[in-house]
Amino acid sequence: MSISVQVIDSTNGCPVADLAVTLHTREHGTWHEVAGSRTDSAGKVGSLSDRVLPYGSYRLVFETGEYFAERAVDTLYAEVVVSLHYQGDPSRLHVPLLLSPFSYTTYRGNVPRTDAVGQV
Repeated sequence: MSISVQVIDSTNGCPVADLAVTLHTREHGTWHEVAGSRTDSAGKVGSLSDRVLPYGSYRLVFETGEYFAERAVDTLYAEVVVSLHYQGDPSRLHVPLLLSPFSYTTYRGNVPRTDAVGQV
């Protein structure tokens, strides 16, 4: 499984660039960091791991506090933690995050298939 993310600041409709995101997995009841990256100018991280990850429990940690602090904006969330248990297609998972200082929304996004002839 490959996990990608995109972060959009919903107060201005712009991508959140240079935001730290870490991926963790749970082993024997304890969370362990697997990978980390920063969002690009489009607010995206194309893949948070350079290896195939098995089905299981994962946690994405978005360091949102630093983003708002750099803009001198008060926020309720120093970080946004998205915990998920993934059992679907092991090749891809996309998690968008719509962010504002006092709320956030996330959902399972779509990643286009590129492995079939004639598909994008």
